[in-house]
Amino acid sequence: MKIWVDADACPVPAKDILFRAAERTGVEVILVANQAINKPRLSNIKMLQVPGGFDVADDEIVRQVTAGDLVITSDIPLAAEVIEKSAAALNPRGEMYTANTIKSILSMRDFMDTLRGSGIQSGGQAPYGQTDRKAFANELDRYLSKHFPTKR
Repeated sequence: MKIWVDADACPVPAKDILFRAAERTGVEVILVANQAINKPRLSNIKMLQVPGGFDVADDEIVRQVTAGDLVITSDIPLAAEVIEKSAAALNPRGEMYTANTIKSILSMRDFMDTLRGSGIQSGGQAPYGQTDRKAFANELDRYLSKHFPTKR
């Protein structure tokens, strides 16, 4: 099992939680981004820099992810694609996307996108806060204890 991180948009506190989890468990974490990302010097934490461009990092994650991997992303279309490949997807706010929920989440995202496109302001996401960090850490720990229980 590997953890793939859509790192360009992943909040720094979520990355820090992932780094601590990688150190604690030995799970491989791969940060995918179109710019260099600071990371600890651990052999199981890697940086994969891709060229800039629309969805280049997402496409690379979809290309390399395999069944049983975990993808950290707030990008709902990316989450849908990795779920189709039998991987798991967790957003940095602690929401685990599943095959049962992803279609309705994707439909809501598309609906909100249509509203924004027609000029209706829908606000936006709240700043990433302590509640989000805690929810993400808890869901990540739950996932790791189930799928990656021991340090390798």
